[in-house]
Amino acid sequence: MQDHDADARPHGATTASVDDPLAELADLMLNVGRLVRARTPSEVDVVPLTETERTVMRVVDLFPGSSPSEIAARTHVQRTNVSAALRTLEAKGMVTRSSTSGRGVAVSPTQLAADNLRNLRAAWSRELAGALGDDLPSVRRCVELLGRLERRLFDATAHP
Repeated sequence: MQDHDADARPHGATTASVDDPLAELADLMLNVGRLVRARTPSEVDVVPLTETERTVMRVVDLFPGSSPSEIAARTHVQRTNVSAALRTLEAKGMVTRSSTSGRGVAVSPTQLAADNLRNLRAAWSRELAGALGDDLPSVRRCVELLGRLERRLFDATAHP
């Protein structure tokens, strides 16, 4: 008897991975993210960022006004590494830091950061249009699911 599920399995997927859809989802998200970054055209007018800087910028974009400690908690990046990334992001013109009451610091994205993200998103959209542009309803459902997952993971991190 033919295994019809085997026909639907991605190349290289094991029975164990298909039996654990959450693990398969995590694996696919990591790999797709790597592939999208690798396929981002180099001629796109963007400020290059390291992986840590990208991670920090995601939180700064989603939660403007966050403190460095809040950024570290949400990203699971050591506070010292967040501080180093913030220094380089500030030098690149991507973030500003301002004093809050007491000894606190609030980190916010700059206009350059907004422009940078807009340019990246346009390049990513062009890149993915060929692969998925004919199935935008599924893309929207996937975006909703991944957005909900990201929010829940951020919330779980911020409020253990």
